[in-house]
Amino acid sequence: MAKNRSATPAKGPRGSTAGLVLSLGSSALAVIRASKQVRRARSTHDRLNTADAVAGLLPLITSAALVLRQLRDRKQETPEAA
Repeated sequence: MAKNRSATPAKGPRGSTAGLVLSLGSSALAVIRASKQVRRARSTHDRLNTADAVAGLLPLITSAALVLRQLRDRKQETPEAA
């Protein structure tokens, strides 16, 4: 039976809010760098290079989305002290 990983707390540097924010920042920088690579590949009209650049961009976008979801879930779990 598969284990639901979203139900278990995160361990390591990604477990803290600061770690999640740092991870999100590094993911954002990687997405920017990869998108520049896609633009360069498209300008050369090389379809194989473009496909490779897009394939490299997709996991970075997914990683950033997962970190955003963890941050959102963490914010919903913690009631705001007013």
